[in-house]
Amino acid sequence: MRPTEEQEELRSAVRAVLARHPGDAAWGPLTGQIGVAGLAVPEEFGGAGYGAREVGVVMEELGRELSPVPYLGSAVLTVAALLGSGDGEACARLLPGLAAGDAVGALAWAEGEGWDPSAVRAGATAAPDGTWRISGVKEHVLGGAEAHVLVVAARAPEGVSLFEVAVDGPGVAREPLVTMDATRAQARVVLDGAEARLIGAGGAGDRVLAEVLDLACTALAAEQVGAAARCLEITLDYARERVQFGRAIGSFQAVKHRLADAYVLVESARSAALGAAFAADEHRAEAAGFTRLAAAAKSACSEAFSTVAGEMIQLHGGIGITWEHDAHRYFKRAHGSSQLFGAPHWHRARLAGELGLPSGTPLG
Repeated sequence: MRPTEEQEELRSAVRAVLARHPGDAAWGPLTGQIGVAGLAVPEEFGGAGYGAREVGVVMEELGRELSPVPYLGSAVLTVAALLGSGDGEACARLLPGLAAGDAVGALAWAEGEGWDPSAVRAGATAAPDGTWRISGVKEHVLGGAEAHVLVVAARAPEGVSLFEVAVDGPGVAREPLVTMDATRAQARVVLDGAEARLIGAGGAGDRVLAEVLDLACTALAAEQVGAAARCLEITLDYARERVQFGRAIGSFQAVKHRLADAYVLVESARSAALGAAFAADEHRAEAAGFTRLAAAAKSACSEAFSTVAGEMIQLHGGIGITWEHDAHRYFKRAHGSSQLFGAPHWHRARLAGELGLPSGTPLG
């Protein structure tokens, strides 16, 4: 599963843009010059027609820089939901703008009980004019306050379904959230009889969201690997430069052991993330197999990133807990991404279920 030459060129291009354009300023060049927003969009809808491995390359580089651009919410979640719906009209109307980066999409999905599709409680009722009305509260909507396209999961009489809701329509309130990780914009979306248009078949939302969850975990795992690897790089550089008792601290055996353990965690997480991305591209039809690998990657990469970010702070000593150093930013991203799309223990439970193991079986 070595990266192809084309994937390495993509990595270099993304890294170069992020170096020249810090923060939100990177979105325009990333979408306009490289076309990252359309990587996973089929060519018929204005995209490049690539897959999870190319998305993973972009996510890994975004993770290295803790980039705040809306790639995960728009180019991964919203695009996957539209494609999974099988609604050709909605895809033809919405995907070209998302692929070009002219529009940003958001998928309003999670509620108080988390990311399990079966937990969706927002209600959708049919209106006489053929539209729908949705009421409910959606939490942790990535990029929800700034999005131009809003896809909402709600429970219709046929079951969980997907709907398009006008972001500025009556009955729609978008509230930016103050989160621990300020680099990942989230919003609460409150819907009070908001007018909506059905996307795809009624009752198909459970199936679509289950696949979106696996793709989201696969993409997020790649981001976590990139961020964890950057934490290790920064810490290695510091261990070579910081001198105590007349020696670089990296020369002490105890520090070497901790750095070696961190390296093993990063590379193990990288293997898990690549395995899930490969399964997404090559074996997604084998849904159970892909779910197992996506759940394993989310759990392993979340815990690896959290551990390495913690070691970064510990091995930097006093400077590691100051506001001026980047260590706290990586630590906050590690904590936030660990909970995003479900905590590691929830994904281990999913994995146990896919393997047919009894509830409560310890996995790692």
